[in-house]
Amino acid sequence: MLSASDCVLSEAQAHSQYAAAVEASELNEDHSTHHDVNKEYADLNWDELGFGPIPIDYMYVMKCTKDEKYFSQGTLTRFGNIDMNPSSGILNYGQGLFEGLKANRTEDGRILLFRPEQNARRLQMGAERMCMPSPTIEQFIHALKQIVNANKSWVPPPGKGSLYIRPLLMGSGPVLGAMPAAEYTFLIFASPVGIYHKGTLNLIVEEKFYRAFPGGTGGIKTAANYATVFKPVTEAKAKGFSDVLFLDVTTRKNIEEASTSNIFILKKNVISTPAITGTILPGITRKSIIEIARVLDYQVKERDIPAEELFDAEEVFCTGTAMVVNPVSSITYMGKRIEYKTGVNTVAQNLRTMLTGIQTGQIEDKMGWTVEIA
Repeated sequence: MLSASDCVLSEAQAHSQYAAAVEASELNEDHSTHHDVNKEYADLNWDELGFGPIPIDYMYVMKCTKDEKYFSQGTLTRFGNIDMNPSSGILNYGQGLFEGLKANRTEDGRILLFRPEQNARRLQMGAERMCMPSPTIEQFIHALKQIVNANKSWVPPPGKGSLYIRPLLMGSGPVLGAMPAAEYTFLIFASPVGIYHKGTLNLIVEEKFYRAFPGGTGGIKTAANYATVFKPVTEAKAKGFSDVLFLDVTTRKNIEEASTSNIFILKKNVISTPAITGTILPGITRKSIIEIARVLDYQVKERDIPAEELFDAEEVFCTGTAMVVNPVSSITYMGKRIEYKTGVNTVAQNLRTMLTGIQTGQIEDKMGWTVEIA
């Protein structure tokens, strides 16, 4: 069975990589000797990229106060710590959202974003639920282009990884009563990353903890959704599993999603995935895989999936921005371990090849999904 240490960069490695990058940044703290953003590539060992934070040159910040209806124009600033009022909405009541997307370098030197307007729309949907203002789609994409252009040398060489981009929207204004904050900050930082999960996944169906409930925030990308999964995931990894697969809280019989990814099952020519009904995050990779699968003549069904169907599925795979498309080699449910087909010539592998080919410019983008950074 694949151990947790095989799946992700170890905590010690991540801290070591981060510390080394911070030390290098501090040595070059003076602007005249700071990292040369005009270099093609930053001084980094691209062959040993994990999935941990590496401080780069710039981040992007926008503000919106209670007297404003819209975010003002943002600015690039050196990457570093931010000031935060102890009574801010994000710190006291978790009034915050985040997004995740990647910039990839093509073989001919271009840099591509993948469906950024979808991230912008999902952020707006989450902001409405959390009583927060949000940037317009145009502001969101402009900010993404700014952050990537300012940090071009941190976009890994082709085949070595991606620049993972993390937009944050948070209630930064002071508040004491349980109410929306009076000021909001939209911030984007980024980090070069390698593979999130190495190898196939071994999941266990979680039957004690639940990720979301009807009418809650399971369908938006709020920060609070993720802290609640730490305990079940930690317990699962201690037993040698890669991640957990959550059930719905209403029937306790239908699968929903893993801790940070959507899930698909395959039987014959039918690919099924849980329907988006408010408790499951509408993943952009999920949406893209559904569209690619239909182009490839697979029948795709978005529906309730009883956990019992895991016993006779042929393939299972997870999708997400960090995960991309990752095959599941086994799922343990009700004490029984079910194994699935993985490897070459699987549906999961073919879908991943198509998706990453579009994202990296190796396959012609007939869907109009990629945005080139000028």
